[in-house]
Amino acid sequence: MLTIHAAHELRYGWDDDTEPVKDGAVAVESNRAVWSGQLAEVQERFPGARVRRWPGVIGPALLHQGPLPDAPTPRERVHEVLKLGATAVLEEYADTPELRAAAARNDVIVVPRGTPIRRPAAIIGIGRADLAVFDESGTCIATVCAGRLVHRRR
Repeated sequence: MLTIHAAHELRYGWDDDTEPVKDGAVAVESNRAVWSGQLAEVQERFPGARVRRWPGVIGPALLHQGPLPDAPTPRERVHEVLKLGATAVLEEYADTPELRAAAARNDVIVVPRGTPIRRPAAIIGIGRADLAVFDESGTCIATVCAGRLVHRRR
């Protein structure tokens, strides 16, 4: 099933100088981002696709670079990271078999030690669909990890 995630603004990267796309959208099929641009163009290309509209800015998901937040279980610790808009963590902080298993079950990428910290902070056509939507205060309101909506703030 194809889903279009749309927001007031689309950013292809958080740290670059590219102009944001007003009324932007990303088409997601299975676990892949297959197209992006203005919502009207994406809907024209994929008529009949389900559209999820978000009030904010949509862009690439983040790499969580510190210790995983405290929570009662490894699964809940990983979910806390997803709630921050991140779909990847550094191996040094996923330091138990239970945390690594919880990350794997949720399709969260564990970046191996020694890997340069810079993860491509961009939406790449036909790449894994890891997206985050942030409101005007910078709070994550939705996270898509490997094509699945894994967090939605109500």
